[in-house]
Amino acid sequence: MIKFACLLAFCLFMMGPAFSADKKLVLIAGKPSHGPGDHEFRAGMLLLQKCLGQFPGLKVVVECNGWVSDPKILDDADAVALYADGGGGNPFIQADRLELLDKLARKGVGIGCMHYAVEVPKEKGGVQFLDWIGGYYETNWSCNPFWSPDYQTFPKHPIANGVKPFSCKDEWYMHMRFRPEMKGVTPILVAKPSDEVRKGPYVHPRGPYQHIIDDSGKDEVMMWCVERPDGGRGFGWTGGHFHKNWGNENYRKVVLNALVWLCKLDVPPEGVASTVTDEDLQQNLDPKGGPKKK
Repeated sequence: MIKFACLLAFCLFMMGPAFSADKKLVLIAGKPSHGPGDHEFRAGMLLLQKCLGQFPGLKVVVECNGWVSDPKILDDADAVALYADGGGGNPFIQADRLELLDKLARKGVGIGCMHYAVEVPKEKGGVQFLDWIGGYYETNWSCNPFWSPDYQTFPKHPIANGVKPFSCKDEWYMHMRFRPEMKGVTPILVAKPSDEVRKGPYVHPRGPYQHIIDDSGKDEVMMWCVERPDGGRGFGWTGGHFHKNWGNENYRKVVLNALVWLCKLDVPPEGVASTVTDEDLQQNLDPKGGPKKK
């Protein structure tokens, strides 16, 4: 009997990955924000969870209202992604969370930030975001116009697997504060804004900023990723204002790919496949009344 048990243990060890535990991805959705159809953080994260529901080797947990219901949920996380309001109210910089997340990053946990969540004050969170995800939105340096970038080419990177050229009108932030000389940063979504876009208006402050105008003709990066020396990965994605855009296959695919990659799982050659219906887009929306705020 003992010999049989030892043989079984040896066989399981040799088979390796087939018996390895699932990777755990924690998706954190921010509190309700803006008007109907905008900043639908909870609905967006639940939709992404549904799209990843059958992905092999991945367990996806969604936490709402800007943080986890129990910090222990993060103890065994392989990656954490935040889709929430940012700036001074960014959930990642409240209380002692910068320290907590930094400890996770040092263990190789992946960190992703989506839309407004890429923004933190330079003096509180800026250094950590440069380290964790390679860049961030800096007030009065970056800007946030509504526009329709034309994404035509993509790097040879797993996050871009299967992504076809696309364009979506959204509040695509641009002119991020990146690491010096873009060290270790891989641009994923890149497009060239027109001079009209550069001249504003931006959402807030309205702008324009002369340094944005002076960059006429230059490309801007709206999604990027890094692989950190601690073994962890990070990404920033600046789209995500309009919930309806999740209905665009390529818009959705590049984010699903990024979440899988963040967990150190292999992204399929054609990217993460998913189907989203109009009915799906109406699920889990926050109860909101009144006009849109922007």
